[in-house]
Amino acid sequence: MRDSNLFFNQTLWPATRNGPSAHHSNTSSGFSSTISSHRGSPIWASDSRMDASIHQVPSKNPDSRPISGGGECAPRAGSTDGGNVGAIGGRSSDGSPRFDQVVNSGGYLWWYVDALSDDGQFGLSLIAFVGSVFSPYYAKAIRKGANPLAMNHCALNVALYTPKGKYWSMTERPQESVKRGAKEFVIGPSAVHWDGQALHIDIDEWAVPIFKKIKGRVSVYPEYLFNFSTPLDPKARHHWGPIAPISRVKVNLSNPAQSWSGHAYVDSNEGVEPIANAFTEWDWSRGHMSDGSCAVVYDCQFPEDDDNVLALRFLKNGIIESFQAPPRQLIPKTVWGISRRLRSECSLGNIDQLEDTPFYQRAVIENQILGENVKSFHETLNATRFNSRWVQSLLPWRMPRLNHAIRSSVD
Repeated sequence: MRDSNLFFNQTLWPATRNGPSAHHSNTSSGFSSTISSHRGSPIWASDSRMDASIHQVPSKNPDSRPISGGGECAPRAGSTDGGNVGAIGGRSSDGSPRFDQVVNSGGYLWWYVDALSDDGQFGLSLIAFVGSVFSPYYAKAIRKGANPLAMNHCALNVALYTPKGKYWSMTERPQESVKRGAKEFVIGPSAVHWDGQALHIDIDEWAVPIFKKIKGRVSVYPEYLFNFSTPLDPKARHHWGPIAPISRVKVNLSNPAQSWSGHAYVDSNEGVEPIANAFTEWDWSRGHMSDGSCAVVYDCQFPEDDDNVLALRFLKNGIIESFQAPPRQLIPKTVWGISRRLRSECSLGNIDQLEDTPFYQRAVIENQILGENVKSFHETLNATRFNSRWVQSLLPWRMPRLNHAIRSSVD
């Protein structure tokens, strides 16, 4: 990483919808606006499926105020095939990650981790996919109406940012190479494991296109477990929620050799259909505030609906506060021509580009939010571009697939 101090305790939380609302009449807006996010809340029963989403609905221009951080758990359409109904949003009732949740054909579930070293020199992003939503092979099978199993399209995405360069890996594995239990998700020779105190990611992958080994362990230690999940789209077919937005990380890799500690963030996303079915684009950012909290803005666009702009601040004590999203600031297009924008109270500063692909970009950008100058971690996903045939034809170069089973080296 080029910047020497890019700290960001990340948290991604959607809860605000601009324009005419499409929310159901049985939302939680009648509840008290201050609800504890501690586990075991008598209001939120996160292991029970409900007949509709229950979530706080802030006004179009919300004042800063606390909202619920406790487990909103909406039913997932298409997941009624007799599987485990206790695991919703990729987590257990105490907010800890859980890996045996049912994922329907054509759907997806992922667990996301990112981290930055205390000295700002190293960074990483890890995503464990069931139903690899950005897989060209999964997308092709869905287009053909093949009713593909999500378990037959799993991958561990590894992105490393070091002073000497970047490493990327996203090898897709068939169901014969995958094993899922409540506390473990094995993907070929790699695995993700929750031991009750920490999330361990054992990595054994090959970087592409440079074909170098990525091997070692990343351990994430949550300071607080949140049990909260909420819809991103008007039809509530795509959900998101943080698991451990404020965490510490220990990284010990033998290839490339590195050992460091820093701040980390964990969340999960899930959907019962391809992302391009609902979204045209989203821009998402998070900034680490001076008090240790994290300010997040989720800016979603849909082909036939109003934008959904979500602005939330996550505090160390588990409270979530909504706030008025700043104006959109345009960012220069990427090399691949992706348009992007970031919410900021003033003009943008330095842009440290981390990833630049035909449909997705990741960067750290200097901006201002809630009166503070911050370095926000920013991502743009152009779902329409991802769905185009020319992009799909390029993806296998970065996302190879192994069609034969490989025995896991991680027990």
